[in-house]
Amino acid sequence: MLARQDLAGRGEREAIGIMTPAVSLTGLTKRFGDQVAISGISLDIADGEFFSLLGPSGSGKTTTLRLIAGFERPTSGSVRLHGRDVTKVPPFERDVNTVFQDYALFPHMTVGDNVGYSLRVRRVPRRQRAARVAETLESMRLGGFESRKPSELSGGQRQRVALARALINRPRVLLLDEPLGALDTKLREEMQGELKDVQRGAGITFIFVTHDQHEALALSDRIAVFGAGRIEQVGTPSEIYERPATPFVAGFVGASNLIEADLAARIIGERGRFMIRPEKIRIVGVADPVANGDCTIVGTVRDIVYLGAQTVYVVSVSPDRTLSVVTQNVNATAIDAQAQKDREVRLVWQRDQTMALGSGSPGTSLEAGA
Repeated sequence: MLARQDLAGRGEREAIGIMTPAVSLTGLTKRFGDQVAISGISLDIADGEFFSLLGPSGSGKTTTLRLIAGFERPTSGSVRLHGRDVTKVPPFERDVNTVFQDYALFPHMTVGDNVGYSLRVRRVPRRQRAARVAETLESMRLGGFESRKPSELSGGQRQRVALARALINRPRVLLLDEPLGALDTKLREEMQGELKDVQRGAGITFIFVTHDQHEALALSDRIAVFGAGRIEQVGTPSEIYERPATPFVAGFVGASNLIEADLAARIIGERGRFMIRPEKIRIVGVADPVANGDCTIVGTVRDIVYLGAQTVYVVSVSPDRTLSVVTQNVNATAIDAQAQKDREVRLVWQRDQTMALGSGSPGTSLEAGA
């Protein structure tokens, strides 16, 4: 296995509240000409965290990663790594390494030479270098692959070689720029578990850039959700999903139904902006009883999307509004699902599963009877 980072004394430092963040960004802004890529970002990432930067294309997450790596200089603000100000320090003098989406392996080199390249540049003796390469490849389940070329490997194997090359110097922070983006869906899911295992085994900080919400939820200790060059929310996966701070987070992380204006007044009894997740809604008969305090509205099933394990029902609840409902197909078949088309139904959910959305603080659930 890869040698674990020296974390002696970490528990004591945490206990007295003086743990230095692995990465600390303060007032970070980056402009490219007239374009503002990120604006005033401040963020602390703890030592040993698996931390994801999540957002759509152009939201600023990759620019932030490049500023941490030193590939870009900020227009203003600072970057600190384990308490050291590295804002003006070049990339090769920062205790970080980066794994890119295209892996950036040297095609003419063997796997062993690719992984050991940085050790050779640092003039590590050949015997010591070979031992370190063998140890690192073994930890990645690539033992015996030293003599192969990248072209002879599968996508997953190339991804593990890129990880091995990045980890062989045992950096304190590893930056990953959508490293699973080039893989097919099945392999991507398999590699998510492997990536988390590698992070736990190495005991170092991973900062992971992705636009895939499911990937971020599955892998992360915490997530920063980016939108239009700003951080919309930082929190654990459950906090981000269950208590979104803004309508943007509610819409980007997982599917959601936004309920506002007249529709909110009809269902909830007050105007405002609210959210309910599709999987929280039940479909029942129009005449079925509803528990006191539950939210409910009658509508017509307009569209059905059968997804095998799940079915998505799109229900029209007003001339210009629909709500989506997700149900697990425990016993239902595609024929059962399609039979609901054009049926009048009642949608029901618990009031405390409805989230009131503010402009910048996490959404709060509505108490029954409130």
